[in-house]
Amino acid sequence: MMARPWIRRRDVVALLGGAAAAWRRGIGAAIGTAPLVPHAAHAESVGSVADVQGEAFAEARAERRALYQTAPLFINDVVATGRSSRLTLRLGKDTTLRLGQEARLTVDRFLVDAGGEIELQSGPILFDRPPRSNPSKMDIQSPFALISVRGTRFFAGPSAAAFGVFVQRGSVVVSGAGTRVLLQAGQGTDVKFPGAAPTPAAAWGPARINAALASVE
Repeated sequence: MMARPWIRRRDVVALLGGAAAAWRRGIGAAIGTAPLVPHAAHAESVGSVADVQGEAFAEARAERRALYQTAPLFINDVVATGRSSRLTLRLGKDTTLRLGQEARLTVDRFLVDAGGEIELQSGPILFDRPPRSNPSKMDIQSPFALISVRGTRFFAGPSAAAFGVFVQRGSVVVSGAGTRVLLQAGQGTDVKFPGAAPTPAAAWGPARINAALASVE
């Protein structure tokens, strides 16, 4: 008759304890200590990068990612460009944003058929929609003014020592300091500093138009 193996009680306790600890670690990893899910894994994409020249990146939840052609864009992304850089974004079906150097903006809200809200913190942009696109409303808020847009093409950003807005096609309303200025094609306005009222609508000369467009193209 073979002798029964002798196992000490404390060995059994140690083995059971180790197994329990391993099980608890596994559960903890599943519910409490798993790595954070990146922002892009659960956010809804509202557009993508159509083109990038130089340095451009997006920030969300203290996470920065470099932007490249076809990279997705998400709600609340803070998008920025570096010096001597250009970035082209496509939002929804037919909205294009061209950013010049050292631009910084946030897409706060965007619905394909209902418009959206963008915060422009700095730098120049060119907003463009085809003439026959859905005329959904878009609001662009900056430290200088609120720009209310429907299907159109216009520039906004530093120009001639001021924050300038110039409309190439369609119309926009620029609001600030209790003043509203309606701009039609070929007209622009200036806001000299944050808190100042926009100047009356006026035609821009070719040299100023070309300089503004060159800053985003």
